[in-house]
Amino acid sequence: MDTSKAPGTPEQEDGGLRARLVTVGAELVAAEGVQALTLREIARRAGVSHGAPRRYFPTHLSLLSAIARRGFGELSEHLAAEADDQPHADPRAQLHALARAYLGFARTRPGMYELMFRHDLLESGHLGLRETSLPMFTALVDLIAQVRTRPDAEPRVVAGALWANLHGIAQLWRWGSLQLATGADDVEPLLQAALDAHLGPAPR
Repeated sequence: MDTSKAPGTPEQEDGGLRARLVTVGAELVAAEGVQALTLREIARRAGVSHGAPRRYFPTHLSLLSAIARRGFGELSEHLAAEADDQPHADPRAQLHALARAYLGFARTRPGMYELMFRHDLLESGHLGLRETSLPMFTALVDLIAQVRTRPDAEPRVVAGALWANLHGIAQLWRWGSLQLATGADDVEPLLQAALDAHLGPAPR
């Protein structure tokens, strides 16, 4: 059978419109924040009619979920690159580096970070956003289990508490609340205090 003229997938036929819409959305949220992510504006910047995104994203929420999934992928790559930079570091040092990288992502990609953790997107279940973060959380649990400075604590619970603490630091730092309350001009002391609180003091 001659397949030289066989039809391609819809994305191949339209030049990868689905991927282009997600890329344009990721660029838009980085430049102008979550509030700029309307279907009409994304379509305009992608150079298509305002109804074109509906071909792949029947709802606004489904398009936002795809953009947020791109963000989770970028965060995963960011954390993996940090881990690769120090393969021989002890588990606590790796935890410190990963936590610092997480806060760095939140600080430098505030629009994407806000989108990734929007309750309506996570609650909707589109594209399994909650499950997308599980490998990163599992890596956190594994490192905490290796540190073992708090043998009485369940590593998964400690990991959840630490993650919640980091998320709070990221949000409050972005709003300027922590700087105002603590007088800090650097997030590092707050990060160190969080690690000490959840893991116990670092060995001298």
